[in-house]
Amino acid sequence: EGPREKDFNMRWIASMVADVHRILTRGGIFLYPWDKREPNKPGKLRLMYEANPMAWLVEQAGGAATNGRERILDIPPKQLHERVSVILGSKNEVERVTRYHSGI
Repeated sequence: EGPREKDFNMRWIASMVADVHRILTRGGIFLYPWDKREPNKPGKLRLMYEANPMAWLVEQAGGAATNGRERILDIPPKQLHERVSVILGSKNEVERVTRYHSGI
């Protein structure tokens, strides 16, 4: 049912490494978007320690990783513990979500 005529299931293991492993072995998408509850933080995951390493792995496997606007690996760090939103996984799914964010 729905516009995509496809069944999806959701999993959240609560460990980014485990979630990314599942995506690499089964496909899918990982989303950890910005949260309105803390408007001064652009995301929850740290760019240098969490987002960049997982983005690199996913891209090496043929996937994609963005913050909803730009490629994670293209974001220059401004501070040591900078936080970002993360959308990574299957390239076509990441591109779809990125289009939603850009309003195209």
